[in-house]
Amino acid sequence: MTQESTFSLEFAAITDIGCRRSNNEDSFGYDASHQIFVVCDGMGGNAAGEVASAMAVRTLIESFGSTAAAEPDGGEPIPVENRLAHAIHEANRTVHAASVENPELDSMGTTLVCACLDGSRIVIGNVGDSRAYLVRNGECAQITQDHSFLDEEVRKGNMTPEMAAASNLQSVITRAVGVAETVDPDLFAAILQPDDMLLLASDGLTRYAHTDEIAQTAAHETDLTRICGSLIEYAKHMGGADNITCILLRAVGAPASSEMAQSNADSQSI
Repeated sequence: MTQESTFSLEFAAITDIGCRRSNNEDSFGYDASHQIFVVCDGMGGNAAGEVASAMAVRTLIESFGSTAAAEPDGGEPIPVENRLAHAIHEANRTVHAASVENPELDSMGTTLVCACLDGSRIVIGNVGDSRAYLVRNGECAQITQDHSFLDEEVRKGNMTPEMAAASNLQSVITRAVGVAETVDPDLFAAILQPDDMLLLASDGLTRYAHTDEIAQTAAHETDLTRICGSLIEYAKHMGGADNITCILLRAVGAPASSEMAQSNADSQSI
């Protein structure tokens, strides 16, 4: 069930085209009034990836907010996990329908990683290989599991992490939003502590910046925007072969002021 809020979230977000791409197929968005944040990495030709990621971000935020408005007065609130799963399924339905109805958008899809605050908990959902990390007391741990061919082969014991890192199959994912009528998201939850940070990022960042680099960067800077910028510059220095997007959240004790929903139509972009 929805918990009474004991934390609020400070946050910063940046998206970058990277060093080799001619367009940015990543999207991010948030609704601070409902404490929901999302990063998507689109795929598909003729700019369809951009359409898929933006559509998924917008639909997820709108759907998550609408379930809050639909909760009955005095009734049992809808659990956050249920609201988040419903919003992901709505994003999948919307992207898939657009793909079927528009030949120029055929086979488009997107990864998705999102997080929402539920009292002292953070609830995370993901589809694909965009990731969530928890940074606490100078250490960083990956929360989500990639829905990718290589990551699944490593988990099965068929490959070592070193073999996977050297493979040319880095972009082969096994689940995505919009490519089929249904989708099976993973959901995770963690109990927050003051000053915990949560990083949501596309694989354009995470293929270069691993847990040690993320932890070190967060330890040497307090400003969230600067941390995001430093991580993106690190990924670009290491090659920057893909678009790079991250949202960084930090748990604080003071109540959050209500803010309007935003997306990267008016976001900071470098």
